[in-house]
Amino acid sequence: MSKFRLDEVDHQILDMLIDNTRVPFTDIAKKLLISAGTVHVRVKKMEEAGIIQGSSLTLDYEKLGYSFIAYVGVFLHNTSQTKFVLERIEQIPYVTVAHITTGKFNIFCKIRARDTKHAKEVIFMIDDIEGVYRTETMISLEESINDKKRLMHTIFKEM
Repeated sequence: MSKFRLDEVDHQILDMLIDNTRVPFTDIAKKLLISAGTVHVRVKKMEEAGIIQGSSLTLDYEKLGYSFIAYVGVFLHNTSQTKFVLERIEQIPYVTVAHITTGKFNIFCKIRARDTKHAKEVIFMIDDIEGVYRTETMISLEESINDKKRLMHTIFKEM
């Protein structure tokens, strides 16, 4: 697959969308002195090329009552069970991220819960999955950095 080439206008469009995915194309067009149609066509091409994959919504989980964060390392009986276990983990809505990893754990998950009691219930759900040997949990005291925007801006500057 050939690498999609971004020009300066594409970079500027992406920079604005990174900061606010809901910014109207007309606002982008005015700022860049191009037509809204041009913005639309370029965004559509970047979507088709897989550069842009949807948009995201940022929630304040604390205000929604889900401020408890924990990381759960999952040990499996056999690595051949990874796919099966991941399919079951995906059914637990409080698991927001899961990675297949090397090293100590087979799978590493991030969970969000209301409180410690709720987190315990979520961890037990993971423990109860067939193929899970055991889990190890780390409680987050504070999510200090969660900023994908900085990385995206840096990637586009390096291109």
